[in-house]
Amino acid sequence: MIRTLLVSACAAAVALPAFAAPPPGLHDQALEILTTSVGYRTVNPGDQMVPYAEYLKGVLVKAGYKPEEITIHPMAGTAALIARYPGTDRTKKPIVVLGHMDVVEAKREDWERDPFKAVVENGYVFGRGSEDNKFDVSMAVATLAQLRREGWKPGRDVILALSGDEETKMATTQWLAQELKGAELVLNADGGGGTLDTAGKPVAYGLQAAEKTYADFTLTITDPGGHSSAPTPGNPIYRMSKALEKLSDYRFPVMSNEITRATAAAMAPKRPGPIGDALKRFAANPEDAQAITTLSADKDIAPQLRTTCVATMISGGHATNALPQRAEANVNCRIFPGTPAEEVRKTLEQVMAEPGLSVVRVADDGSVDSPASPLRPDVMAAVKKAVNARYPGLAVTPSMSSGATDSMHFRAVGVPSYGVAGLFSRNEDSFAHGLNERAPVASIDGALDHWRSILKDLAK
Repeated sequence: MIRTLLVSACAAAVALPAFAAPPPGLHDQALEILTTSVGYRTVNPGDQMVPYAEYLKGVLVKAGYKPEEITIHPMAGTAALIARYPGTDRTKKPIVVLGHMDVVEAKREDWERDPFKAVVENGYVFGRGSEDNKFDVSMAVATLAQLRREGWKPGRDVILALSGDEETKMATTQWLAQELKGAELVLNADGGGGTLDTAGKPVAYGLQAAEKTYADFTLTITDPGGHSSAPTPGNPIYRMSKALEKLSDYRFPVMSNEITRATAAAMAPKRPGPIGDALKRFAANPEDAQAITTLSADKDIAPQLRTTCVATMISGGHATNALPQRAEANVNCRIFPGTPAEEVRKTLEQVMAEPGLSVVRVADDGSVDSPASPLRPDVMAAVKKAVNARYPGLAVTPSMSSGATDSMHFRAVGVPSYGVAGLFSRNEDSFAHGLNERAPVASIDGALDHWRSILKDLAK
């Protein structure tokens, strides 16, 4: 799950939750789906993705879905799932509820508890994937199952689409995006979400409408080499060091879109001092040089302003007593929405400007060039209604993620996608991808109401 640091910096005073309680027994059913889900070791590649998908299919069939409405598509070491909830008007484009079944690796010896045996303790569900992304996948599945039991008739098809390798190559996501590229919009369970303060009071809700894409580039410099006793000016290690030093000193141009400007405007009143003033000025004029300088010095805000590229790996040489014949480095870039990766590659060549330097994008990295989604009034209204039923008066702030999600591939084929996760949690409770990952049990009821409200409003 990608959570936006800009959103978590806000502060607000709001009332306690006021949403309607879920139907009797639904809390326990949702908790059971979540704890059972954690028990499937859906690391990719692995052998648990199809069994997990079959389990979720069973939950939906038991609730009234027809078996033929649910397709499980196995792929190498993983799988994707599509479950179609038929609407009354098949001429309307469907809405897609998107999430991912896979999780990152977790080693038992590193964890306090077995990461693949859910433990409910001290108000939390502990286990790998309990937050990322099986919490909101479980809440969405529980909600769709309950709506089917109740006989709800959506105006348009609602399609549950679950990928199986979001954390790696996103091959299942690419397949899903092609299969569902005629959809009206995507509601992504793996983006956005709410932040609580240390005392458990709501701070803000971020609706993810854009994300940086990413690319890895391999930098290579070669030389004939020779004996270490006779140094030459062509040493690839020195030349690579010079090139990377130039990259370290370079900043990509500042960019903005309606999402980042809206985020800045929403944050400005909640950030005192120079940062708040700079946010206000940036929202009004994203070319304000003084505002840009101030915001660029803030480690949380700076990544939202521009494309960033950083060296992450380096290697060189072949023997301790020989001049190196080769030096290689990996540069990882997080690219502002709408910027082609090839444009970034050319910029790297120009910035480092080292004779003989080769800059090649790593193939099959799972990323594609992807634009931002428009801030649709219907989506904004539906999310605001759901969030405010839970926390009256809490602001819904459009956000851009610094990291990538499955939404990237849907946006790339022209389907607007929005991260609308129902999870509210404290920053200190977020351990996605880390040790002892957990999700608060107290967030379940609100998340169920959240998904129910949004689906009923947008699937008319």
